Amino acid sequence: MTDVKEILSRQLDQEQQAIFDWITPIDYALQQNDHIRRQQPGTGQWLLDSAEYQAWLKTSKQTLFCPGIPGAGKTILTSIVVDDLCKRFYDCPTVGIAYVYYDFRRQDEQKADDILANLLKQLAQDQSSLSGTVRDLYDRHKDKRTRPLVDEISKALYSIATLYSRVFIVVDALDECRESDGCRTKFLSEIFKLQANCGASILATSRFLPEITDNFKEATTLEIRASNDDVQIYLDGHMFRLPGFVRRRLELQDEIKTAILKAVDGMYVATYILKELYLHSIGSYSHSFIWTH
Repeated sequence: MTDVKEILSRQLDQEQQAIFDWITPIDYALQQNDHIRRQQPGTGQWLLDSAEYQAWLKTSKQTLFCPGIPGAGKTILTSIVVDDLCKRFYDCPTVGIAYVYYDFRRQDEQKADDILANLLKQLAQDQSSLSGTVRDLYDRHKDKRTRPLVDEISKALYSIATLYSRVFIVVDALDECRESDGCRTKFLSEIFKLQANCGASILATSRFLPEITDNFKEATTLEIRASNDDVQIYLDGHMFRLPGFVRRRLELQDEIKTAILKAVDGMYVATYILKELYLHSIGSYSHSFIWTH
């Protein structure tokens, strides 16, 4: 009897996974894991400790808009927020968390219906059992081999969201969402409707673009900039990359760190910082060579 139950349970799990894959095969958890692996431990704490973020956490139906210049570290900070939410509400099945990483290189697979379907999949997967709403959506289209329209996906998304006491939606790089065919406008319209109808809390990052910032005039704004503390932590974790004579001289390390902190000016692109680290270490090598020969 136990074997039969196990077989039936496995078949049910496989069926549910097939339905989730039908909704969308894209899994942003892979990107999330990659971003967190590249994050230097201890960075981003300033955002998590900020009054703006703490207020957003505690109050439903709020929007936190986080604009920043290119290279400010918006995507890594987004991953830090997602990680914080997942850890904070790990034991809270009534809290739903969904997120998306926009990428201009993937615009063909990130149309409004694709992204809304992904949010639906994430929230539905976190339920203890497959929602009847999701199954009905699947049954209506599977035999005809058709795809649901945006309105159908949105209705299913609203239905799933109401099963939670709190819903958090995190969106990275809105500026990389295609605008030409109204994709960005449609997506924003739908998630703001989700917020109005279900009290969802929304956090979004973007470059400073008027066509985007105009949509967040009423939202709380927290600018993303590479903090000196974050850059300092990153540099401390990469001192091993410097030549041996620099690693042995703390005053040279401090000189390099000070120069880089001035050079980055709000940027937190890892490759940029590593380039500065290399250039300044070479400069320090030349300086040391002149004074010791």
